[in-house]
Amino acid sequence: MIRVTRAAATAAALLALAAVAPGPAFAGPAAADPSAASAGNRPGDGGLPEGWRVGGSGADRQLVWTSPGPVPAGDARVEFHLGDRLLGRPVPSPDGRTFRLPLGGTRLTEGARLRVTAAGRRLDAAAPARAAAERPDVPSAVPPPPLPVNAVDPGVPGRFATVTSRYDLAPVRLPGFAEPVEMRAVVVGPAGAPGKRPVALFLHGRHSTCYAPGTEDVRLMWPCEAGTVPIPSHEGYLRAQRLLASQGYVTVSVSANGVNGQDHLAEDGGAQARSSLVRLHLARWAQWSAHRSTAPAAVRAVPPADLSRVLLVGHSRGGEGVNRAAIDSLTPPPAAQDGHHGPVRWTIRGTVPIGPTIFGHNPAPDVPSMTVLPGCDGDVSDLQGQNFVDGTRGVSSGTALHSAVYVVGANHNFFNSEWTPGQAQAPALDDFSSEDGTDPVCSPGTATRLTAEQQQAAGATYVAAAARLFVGGDDRVRPLLDGTGRRAPSAGPARVLAHAVGAHRTPVVLPDPTLRVSAGGRLCAQVDPDAARSCLSPEEGGASPHFAYWDASPEPGRDAVALRWERPGTPVTVRPARAVSLAGADALALRLIVPPNTTGTLLDVSVTDATGRRADLGRTRVDGLPGSGRTASYWAREVRVPLSAARRSGLDLRRITAVSLTPRAGAGRAWLMDAWGWRPGTPVVRPAPLARVDIGRLTVKEGDSGTRTYRVPVTVSGRGGGQVRLFLPRPDTGEVTSRLVTVRPGRHDIDVPVEVRGNTRYGYDATRDAFVKAVRGTVVGSHRGGVTALNDDAMPTLRLTPVADDVSEGAALGWRLTLSDVADADITGEVSFLAPAGGPELSTADVDRAWLEERLGGLPDPAVPLSEASRLGLYLAVTVPAGQTAAELSVPTGRDGVVEPAEFLRGRLTTYDGSWQPVPGPEFTGTVRDAA
Repeated sequence: MIRVTRAAATAAALLALAAVAPGPAFAGPAAADPSAASAGNRPGDGGLPEGWRVGGSGADRQLVWTSPGPVPAGDARVEFHLGDRLLGRPVPSPDGRTFRLPLGGTRLTEGARLRVTAAGRRLDAAAPARAAAERPDVPSAVPPPPLPVNAVDPGVPGRFATVTSRYDLAPVRLPGFAEPVEMRAVVVGPAGAPGKRPVALFLHGRHSTCYAPGTEDVRLMWPCEAGTVPIPSHEGYLRAQRLLASQGYVTVSVSANGVNGQDHLAEDGGAQARSSLVRLHLARWAQWSAHRSTAPAAVRAVPPADLSRVLLVGHSRGGEGVNRAAIDSLTPPPAAQDGHHGPVRWTIRGTVPIGPTIFGHNPAPDVPSMTVLPGCDGDVSDLQGQNFVDGTRGVSSGTALHSAVYVVGANHNFFNSEWTPGQAQAPALDDFSSEDGTDPVCSPGTATRLTAEQQQAAGATYVAAAARLFVGGDDRVRPLLDGTGRRAPSAGPARVLAHAVGAHRTPVVLPDPTLRVSAGGRLCAQVDPDAARSCLSPEEGGASPHFAYWDASPEPGRDAVALRWERPGTPVTVRPARAVSLAGADALALRLIVPPNTTGTLLDVSVTDATGRRADLGRTRVDGLPGSGRTASYWAREVRVPLSAARRSGLDLRRITAVSLTPRAGAGRAWLMDAWGWRPGTPVVRPAPLARVDIGRLTVKEGDSGTRTYRVPVTVSGRGGGQVRLFLPRPDTGEVTSRLVTVRPGRHDIDVPVEVRGNTRYGYDATRDAFVKAVRGTVVGSHRGGVTALNDDAMPTLRLTPVADDVSEGAALGWRLTLSDVADADITGEVSFLAPAGGPELSTADVDRAWLEERLGGLPDPAVPLSEASRLGLYLAVTVPAGQTAAELSVPTGRDGVVEPAEFLRGRLTTYDGSWQPVPGPEFTGTVRDAA
């Protein structure tokens, strides 16, 4: 039984509040950079890092971080961390500078290691250095050599001229959002193309929503306020739209500013809202296809749409949105969560997530996908979209191809021309160069960094490749996407590398705890703070898209095999728990990671059958990607060795028991992600009957007495049955436990009871979370929810009484804060100093030096009155710990040896209401006289 009580949420007093002080500029350094690891953690007032403070009291208590400059509105979620623990995801202010996270019962201690991150990179870190062009000592990385040319180039324009039009329909309301969301789109189609045409729908990601023309003022809000206009992010994919339209596609790019301006309200970051928006547009197109005379002029300007052949393209959070739309089109979400309730009159043939988020780790296993990973992504910099490939393994039948294409030198923003400086109507930035200008891989002007035009050309080509394979069924473009190693000349100088799972692959090695690994190798955890267990220790620097952090750390169920050798010749053998089959395969395909910037890692590959007979399949070479400490470049290259030698030797390919890798060159390291039996071709995908799991959130009042048991709301729908992994964070420590759960539609297999104990004492809101991930035979829609018990008791009133308000120099002024009733939460007040009504004011020279330095981080020179020091950041905090009714507030004074009249102090105690508005409390005064 899981118990959430008011008393358990509180204990020791909160440390003194810190002022919002100037801090370092917004940046995104690597974890390996020592300056980045410590930046933002210089002592500030009350022991909190600089730039941090805690404000409010009781249930309104919030942890606040303020950047000196705006943090660009991006797609990665901003997260607060305490050491290795995720505290939560704060809400940004409209100007993008201040981020607030309700603390509830979380307690902070002196010297708390607080960090702000987005996609794993630090935001409270050192300011950018000079640009690479100004630093001739910064070397450039070497691009990988060009791959052989593919037989077909999907980036060559087709035979149709194109026509462009736009529609703007009445806005729609989506669950959980107060403001309606626009139904606006730009349409590009083939002029004069016969018959119904396949459809490609584009969905942009999370970006600033509004700007003031002629200024650099951009905002993230909805609707736009007076004097600002919407940023046309949906106009940013016209190059790819025109290419597809010339090839016969009707393309539509939809606006999602209304989602972007409100998705901080959504537990899933807006994925369900984006899915609803996409499916609402598709529903309109289905209606217009059936009744063309009712369509807007913009739709009648292009040929009729064939909704049985749809490709969804989503950039950033739009990538997760189109993935959810694919899931929702096969297994409808709970009605209360969804903004579309009509029939599904379309078929999603494939998705193209570009630089995507995947907060839920919930890829659609039976819808083919091609995920674009920008090697210089400065926004979703952990390249978490890799999970759109890795997360599908073993979940369903495995017939859908899931491809990842790694674009060396591409950033996040430039795939959208409206996010690109020099092309955009609104202010725009290079998301990577805004972080640091000295990167040998990603700074503009290096040999590996793409220009905006080059990146957009490559993006259009690979979107067209996915359309041609997934929608058109042309297997000739598959080698561009599946790891065969081919290039398209229309992508220009871009180096685009690919690997894949699914299609005609059969599993041979999928690392899990049942796998046995010989000496020289070890089973490692993709996500684990323990360096001995982790695949890639955080202390080593660098990052891997395969090892991107999720909501749980450590995370069971995500493993790989780490290999390390000092000299060539000693094989590392991996043995699955049961014999596996390579019958019918042409080759053994392995996804292998080697460190960035390494070349010539040589491995001999062999397999052993159940009789002990072994066959050497051949030697393979693996080279690392161009990488730096600021890139996620530990990425798996796909290599294949033919099985012809095994067949010649008479090996029983139906019962393979071991795969061995023998290094043949010097010392080195590698990681085996998986191994597969491979043969060419792209099979027809038939979605399997999968169970669907959605976690909801129940909000209740605690009540005045007794104990009530509530349950985390879980909906299991769909067809068939399977397994999910259920994760349960402890509300007091954040430690996460997990277990496998078998689910079937209509049953209550996921049962998370939560006890809420009522009382009449003021306390914190109490939250118990739960989240799930698909393991086998399931898909997950809403992956996270829980039970939140709201405090329904009024905060006690506060009274300040003097203890020593008239003292001699060297003594401490003191007051007592008393509550009208005991509370189950810390009651915290914030004191600021005001100029006294009459007489000289106490200055910073009149108080204890150590006490002052601890709060300001230094001593003002010359001394200033305390009211001016308040404006410099001098605040006091007084906390009545939970279960107590009184606390002391004191200001120690010092002896200055100067004969002077009595000096005065005046202060005001402030609390905050539920909307974060300050509520001035009682004022108090103190007098300090010369020592006798």
